[in-house]
Amino acid sequence: MSRSSMIAAGLIAMAWPLAAQDLATYRREYLDELAYASRNVVALAKAMPAEKYGWRPGAGVRSVSEVYMHIATANFELLDIVGQKAPEDLYGKLELAGRARLMALEKRSAELEKTVTDKQRVASLVERSLNAVRDAMDKASAGDLDKHVDFFGKDTTARAVYLRILVHVNEHMGQSVAYARVNGIVPPWSLPAAKVE
Repeated sequence: MSRSSMIAAGLIAMAWPLAAQDLATYRREYLDELAYASRNVVALAKAMPAEKYGWRPGAGVRSVSEVYMHIATANFELLDIVGQKAPEDLYGKLELAGRARLMALEKRSAELEKTVTDKQRVASLVERSLNAVRDAMDKASAGDLDKHVDFFGKDTTARAVYLRILVHVNEHMGQSVAYARVNGIVPPWSLPAAKVE
């Protein structure tokens, strides 16, 4: 082996642990942020009274249950884009690929948003979807995250789709906070420590 080949091999060997460390850091930071958002979304979904799950701020705007179902179904759809198949008990056995698969997922998600309204089931599906995101990220390799995917016609990486999941959850958590406060519900994490269960 030539001297330049040995140096190149050494640099590659040195780069590997750094890449692994970067992945571990990214994963830990992502999972910490996801855990924070998950705790709050699930706590808020459980704090909203069942009789308020049909409340909406106006015609044509998602109701409380629809917002939570939108979070859940979006998580399942986005995970499907990165290769984690959407759950068959909710989406059926989809033998489609590419754009046709995405359109079938979108159609079913819209149906689920409108038909799943029971507080307990909605909160359970939100929690299940967030756990699915956590589990998928926890197992993702650097190659999994760098994989190119079609994101609604845009070429991007699975890593970017995971970031979109986190942004989307936080976006609708903010919406849910507004819905709760308008209905006189204080987000559980804003209550004095003595009152938090």
